[in-house]
Amino acid sequence: MDLIAKERDRLLQRTARVYGLSFTLVSLICLSIPGSVNAVAYFIALPLYAIVAVSQFRLGVSRSLLWIGPGILAGIAAIVVIAMVTPGGPGAAGVSAAMQLAAASLASFAIVLTTDTVRRMLLAGAFLVVGSLTALLLEPVHTPLRSVPLLVLGWTLATIIGFWISAGVPQAARRIASIGRAHRAERQASETEAQRRQGARLLHDTVLATLTLLAHSGVGVAPESLRQQAADDARLLRQLRLGATPTPQSSGVYNLEGVEDTVLGTTLESVKQRFGRMGLEVSWHGTGQVLLPSDVLDAFLLALAECLENVRRHSGVTEAHVTITDDETTVRAMITDSGVGFTLDDVDSARLGFKESVVGRLKEVGGRARLFSAPGSGTTVVLEVPR
Repeated sequence: MDLIAKERDRLLQRTARVYGLSFTLVSLICLSIPGSVNAVAYFIALPLYAIVAVSQFRLGVSRSLLWIGPGILAGIAAIVVIAMVTPGGPGAAGVSAAMQLAAASLASFAIVLTTDTVRRMLLAGAFLVVGSLTALLLEPVHTPLRSVPLLVLGWTLATIIGFWISAGVPQAARRIASIGRAHRAERQASETEAQRRQGARLLHDTVLATLTLLAHSGVGVAPESLRQQAADDARLLRQLRLGATPTPQSSGVYNLEGVEDTVLGTTLESVKQRFGRMGLEVSWHGTGQVLLPSDVLDAFLLALAECLENVRRHSGVTEAHVTITDDETTVRAMITDSGVGFTLDDVDSARLGFKESVVGRLKEVGGRARLFSAPGSGTTVVLEVPR
C-alpha cells in the first residue's frame, strides 16, 4: 500500500474514532437521564457502552479493522438491554439513547468501510443487521416509520463522510505534489539564472578582459604578463570544461584547483553535479582514488562527459551509472544506461561526436573506447586510459 493510501486510512479511522466516541457519549448521557431505563438495564448497559467506546478508540489508534466486530456486537447488545430489560419498555430518553447508539455511534464504523468493494459489502451487512434489529426491538415504543428514516439518515451521513475523505485525500496529495514540482522547477530556473550570471561575470573578469587586451595589441601590458594572464584563463576554461566552479576572490582573481594534484574522485563529483543540474542523475560505483597525469585526466573526463551528454540527449532516461575500476596499468570507466539503445550499424559514419570527442580523444593519450548497444536494451560504453 502506498503512502497516500496509508494516510487516507489513518485519517478515516481517526475521523471514525472522534465521530463514534462523540455520539457514544451523547447516547450514554441520554441513558443516564432518570426514567430512561431502570437501574438493572442501566448497569448492564454500562460495560457494553464501555466495550463500544474502547473499540472506537482502538480503531483510531491501532488502525485495525478487527475492532469493528466487538464494537457493533456490544452496541447491538446494549440496544437489546435498553429495549427489553426495563418493564414496560424504555422511556423517551432511553429510546433516544438507543437511536443515537444505532444511527450515529455504530454508524461511525461505516466511515472506514468505504474504500473498497469488500469493505462496502461489510458496511451494507452491518447496516442491515443494526438497522433491522433496532427497528424490531424498539417497535413497541418507537414505530419503524420513525426509526428507519433516522437509521438510514445516520448511516448515509457517515458513509458520505467516508467517501468524501477517501476522494479528498488523493486529490490533496496530487495538489501537493504539483506544488512541489512547480517549486522545484522554479528553484532550478533560479539556479540556472544564477549560474548564467555567475558565468557571465566570470568570463567578463577573465577571458573577455584578456581578449580586449589582445584586440588592442596589449598596449600598456608587458608581454610576459599577458602570456601569464592568458595561461591563467586557459586553466580556468579547462576547469569549467571539467565541471569545476572556480571561486572568485575580492581581488577579482579566481581560485583554481591544480589538476595535476587532483584525485579522480574529486573531479568525478564535479562532473556528477554538472549533469545533475541538467536533469541526469549519475550514480558512481567503484574507486575514485586514482591520480592521473594532467593530459590523460583531461581526455578521460571529457570523453566521459561526452558519453553522459549522449545519455542525457538520446537515451530517453534520466539516470546513468558510471563504474570506475583500475589496475596497475589502466583506469576504466563503464557508462551504462537502460534507455532506448540503438543498432551500431545504423550510426551515420559522418557523425563525429562519439568518433572524435570520445574515441579520438582517448586515442591521443593511448586509450580506447568500446561501445555496446541494442534497441530496447540500453547502451554501455567502456573507456580505458593508461595510468
